[in-house]
Amino acid sequence: MLRRLYDWTLSLAARKSAQWWLAGVSFIESSVFPIPPDALLIPMVLSERMKWLRYALVCTISSVAGALLGYVIGAFLYETVGQSILSFYGQEQAFQNIADWYNRWGGWGVLFAAVTPFPYKVLTIFSGATGLNLTVFILVSIIGRGFRFFLVAGLLYRYGPPIRTFIEKNLGLLFTLFMVLLIGGFLAVRYIF
Repeated sequence: MLRRLYDWTLSLAARKSAQWWLAGVSFIESSVFPIPPDALLIPMVLSERMKWLRYALVCTISSVAGALLGYVIGAFLYETVGQSILSFYGQEQAFQNIADWYNRWGGWGVLFAAVTPFPYKVLTIFSGATGLNLTVFILVSIIGRGFRFFLVAGLLYRYGPPIRTFIEKNLGLLFTLFMVLLIGGFLAVRYIF
């Protein structure tokens, strides 16, 4: 089953709608969706390595636009929508605990979440709800998301065939590692912050 899912995801790169799927996942992941766009970015770059810059740019622009949606949810819809999303991730109480600290140091937090497997959407909502400076928010989002997606796509472009062979030989192990990192990020949000 995992092999069929991997092959199907690789086949997305050949579709005319592939970039739209990538843009959509990148956008919605920054505010509410739990699956990172890397799940599409990686196989798309591996399938069509010469489009690595385009795919990284699509991810970055869409992700930052989605981050603005998260910011708006936090700023204007916190009590109706934002609290529900934060509650889903177990973070409703954490909001009260870090709001003051976050307004002082939140740009670094956004940058950290933009680059790592940490659930970025949590900090996009926090940013809007606490009133983090919008210019700082946008700049660190562009830097962090751009760094992450261009680094991943660039490495795949540069070392594509050996990485593809490695992925195909170790698909089960890599999927398990990916899930551990993803779940670990959500657990870190729930129990550390």
